[in-house]
Amino acid sequence: MKILVLCDDVWHPAEVIEKGIASLHTKEYKFDFVKAAKDILTSEMLEAYPMIIGCKSNNLTSGNAAPWFEGGVTEVMAGEFQSYVERGGGFLAVHSGNSFQGEDDEVKRYTEFVGNRFLTHPPRCEVTLKKMKEHPVMNGVAEEFAVRDEHYQIEMLAEDADIFLQSISGNGGVWTAGYTREMGKGRLCVLTPGHTLSVWQNREFQKLLLNAISWCLGEKMNKF
Repeated sequence: MKILVLCDDVWHPAEVIEKGIASLHTKEYKFDFVKAAKDILTSEMLEAYPMIIGCKSNNLTSGNAAPWFEGGVTEVMAGEFQSYVERGGGFLAVHSGNSFQGEDDEVKRYTEFVGNRFLTHPPRCEVTLKKMKEHPVMNGVAEEFAVRDEHYQIEMLAEDADIFLQSISGNGGVWTAGYTREMGKGRLCVLTPGHTLSVWQNREFQKLLLNAISWCLGEKMNKF
């Protein structure tokens, strides 16, 4: 099954995501990576994939801080991602896929879509990830485990968010770290950890990722 991965921005180079996903060692999925999303993505392209993993902030690439979303230029805007999910697609927003800030209308549409607005994070530190409830994304995952990461602090926007994971650190406090939403015929999942390769290579985090992919795909697991 093919999954589209959007990655590469000023603070989150694509190499981390590419190596991190390669470390999953899964034979079930084939991952296609897109970095210059502004010039590559089209609505027709999205339809070739049952699921998207968003690991990209609102920058063109790691070498260009200009906005990814630009009215009249960017073909796939935030609204298209929401429509894609509502029609039955899956979307997993990992770490920098939840780092959008600003008052731009398109940024607001994206934050409303993923259901959170990024606030800040303290310097990289030890972050404890703690299970909040039983949930398919938590199947087989330790009740609590620690990673050294950027501890994302996010403002929750989605009232329908089903929160299953919490993040805790001495520097950052206590914040939501994982939740799901059902939107129309599709599904969205958010995981806030994932800045460093060591996090992506952590076995418990890998279980989270694979469970999240499976949950987002839902019934499509047997159709593609």
